[in-house]
Amino acid sequence: MGLEMSEISNYKSSVVLSKLASNEQHGEKSPYFDGWKAYDNDPFHPVNNPNGVIQMGLAENQLSVDLIEDWIKRNPKASICTNDGIESFRRIANFQDYHGLPEFTNAIAKFMEKTRGGKVKFDSKRVVMAGGATGANETLILCLADPGDAFLVPSPYYPGFNRDLRWRSGVQLLPISCKSSNNFKITIEAIKEAYEKGQQANVKIKGLILTNPSNPLGTILDRDTLKNIFTFTNEHNIHLVCDEIYAATVFDASRFVSIAEIINDEICINKDLVHIVSSLSKDLGFPGFRVGIVYSFNDDVVNCARKMSSFGLVSTQTQHLLASMLSDDEFVEEFLIESAKRLRERYEKFTRGLEEIGIKCLESNAGVYCWMDLRLLLKEPTLDAEMSLWKLIINVVKLNVSPGSSFNCSEVGWFRVCFANIDDQTMEIALARIRMFMDANNNVDENGILKNKLQWKRNNLRLNFSNGEYDENVMSLNMMSPNSPIPRSPLVRARN
Repeated sequence: MGLEMSEISNYKSSVVLSKLASNEQHGEKSPYFDGWKAYDNDPFHPVNNPNGVIQMGLAENQLSVDLIEDWIKRNPKASICTNDGIESFRRIANFQDYHGLPEFTNAIAKFMEKTRGGKVKFDSKRVVMAGGATGANETLILCLADPGDAFLVPSPYYPGFNRDLRWRSGVQLLPISCKSSNNFKITIEAIKEAYEKGQQANVKIKGLILTNPSNPLGTILDRDTLKNIFTFTNEHNIHLVCDEIYAATVFDASRFVSIAEIINDEICINKDLVHIVSSLSKDLGFPGFRVGIVYSFNDDVVNCARKMSSFGLVSTQTQHLLASMLSDDEFVEEFLIESAKRLRERYEKFTRGLEEIGIKCLESNAGVYCWMDLRLLLKEPTLDAEMSLWKLIINVVKLNVSPGSSFNCSEVGWFRVCFANIDDQTMEIALARIRMFMDANNNVDENGILKNKLQWKRNNLRLNFSNGEYDENVMSLNMMSPNSPIPRSPLVRARN
């Protein structure tokens, strides 16, 4: 006799899972990921769904994909899945160990040198593969720390760090508070304060993590700041992890300075404490290829990370293709120049459009996003007010932008908005929507009453600016489309 439905239900509820499977440390319960789900439920399309949510929460560099496509067309032998490249199929399709194809690791080392202006050399024997920057970051943390240990990290910082660095490793993140009063620059005073708080709480601090260029600020660290930070970590005998996955997205002003350059400048240092995370997701716009790199100056870390890489290898087919592409010096040179040019043009066009409607952004020169200042739109300087504004932008303006609180920003009213993952037409539509929103907001008199009783309707959502209230349809977070970046399971796919 089969089990009754009630018995099956009771059986399921009694299943005991691991602490990892049942905890909520993944970080998915965040406005950062909720915005993705809102977009997924109602994705914008210029023809099929012109009133849908525009995705501006995705830090992808899609402005130069055509250059990659043209190279692939010109180099059919680079792929083992073409008539021209089939002769390499058997060799590449066979088993490869976790050291990676020599031509691939050599090409990666060479590419890292080019994206850092040729100022430093990288040893291909220190290149360790991982499944994207997500896998690279976790692999490195697992090599450096035990559960309960902590890393200092300047805030605001990438929300995915809660997943990448904490979820499975059990480490803690201690924010280094950066303020808008000095354009969110990292100061030694703030680092010392965060370090001392950790010490007072009896937390074992194993290192400091930098994102350079910064996500979400879009700024780069100057040489003096890097030297000061490195001096601090070296004196305290803690690790310095530099996430440099946006190294090739610097498009204006000062040249990017890698921590590898600082090592070359210093004499009395402990190189064993320095590690770099790199990838091709942002620099080349290859997030789907899942190419992450751990580069450490510590031999033991390299050896351990290489063993761990067997859990997240880059496919040999991908290695083969990229080895050929990255070894094409002329193409890489032209791509980096053109990509920086397009990023600069898009940044200037987008920020100029925001300025015309009264919105300022933190001045930046790297990355694929802006750090947008909407503090003047807050009813009051509180987290609740920021969340209310974010819900209006998601549900009424229909833009997926990410609130600063999801980046652990200590000040409310800041939002990250991505500009390089959409085409020119979509960007103009996004600016037009923001303009309408600002016009409606500016139409309120000193008593909070609408001068023209303006109401904005979008997909049965109604915003009354006279009282700041709106009727919000409940977002069905489980009704995911087939092309969703968020799987139907409670877990989310790795993304940077």
